[in-house]
Amino acid sequence: MDTIPKHSILENKPNALTQIRKQYNLEKPGQMKEAIDILKNWVQQQKHFKKKDFRPHYYEVCIITCKGSIERAKRQIDKICTMRTLLPQFFEECNVKTDFAQLNEVIFTIPLPKLTDDYYRVVIIKIFDISAIKASQYIEHYKTNIVLAEYLKTHDYMTGFTVIQDYSETNLIDLVSNINLVELKQAFSIFIEGYGMRIKTIHIISASKVVNSIVAILKQVLSAKIADRIHIHKNIEEIHEYIPKEVLPKDYGGEERCLKDLQKEWLDVLSSEEHLKYMREINAAGTDENFRQKCNFNEQYAGISGTFRMLSVD
Repeated sequence: MDTIPKHSILENKPNALTQIRKQYNLEKPGQMKEAIDILKNWVQQQKHFKKKDFRPHYYEVCIITCKGSIERAKRQIDKICTMRTLLPQFFEECNVKTDFAQLNEVIFTIPLPKLTDDYYRVVIIKIFDISAIKASQYIEHYKTNIVLAEYLKTHDYMTGFTVIQDYSETNLIDLVSNINLVELKQAFSIFIEGYGMRIKTIHIISASKVVNSIVAILKQVLSAKIADRIHIHKNIEEIHEYIPKEVLPKDYGGEERCLKDLQKEWLDVLSSEEHLKYMREINAAGTDENFRQKCNFNEQYAGISGTFRMLSVD
């Protein structure tokens, strides 16, 4: 793959492919193809994988998110395939636009079109009146983000993410009281370990003192390294010190189209027949644990948050 897939929402810099590969010494002709071939051949040899024909771009993004390490990319693919088997409730078939219509009015998860100068994608998570949804619906938010993560895995190309969590228009007490900590930890394991989500910084916008409780919860589910990258801001204007205005939407003092318009565009893309078909295919990419050495399973997955210690397959 020597070009980045074109997209109706996502924009990329002309030199992004070369410069991002260069960060990991994979910019010379043929180097990335060789790495992809090694990873592809390894996948095809894994007896416990149910799917063995991922797209070349998928392999490349795995390698990039693993900083050029093929061995780490192997573990990442194994992780996400295994998680589909261990945590099937997160990977159920869904149409995020129609099935989660109520949630879509309350929570926006928006990857912004333009990359930053250092090739990071800014994602805004904006929460409105959280009391409008039940605690049991929180998993719909994680499912929506999984559908989005799969889309980015096959269409985007960047170094990592800068996350903005905007709680300026919600009641944080309602949010904190309804969070299922085990479910949240499982979701973050999927995104960070399974999808290789690399987080540069997390910017939280809230003037409420309850925001400290949110940070305390995040520190329980994130590594210390990522938790140290959390910044709290009392208003949107403070974000401008960290993120260029040309990247931010108009309702954040920027130049990009507004958040509501981007939300509509993303819901249309994620609910397209093309992506629904792809989600059915990729969600089938689980594992058959009868073909995996049990010692390897125990070493890698027994510590995942939840009640399981060992997976039993009849």
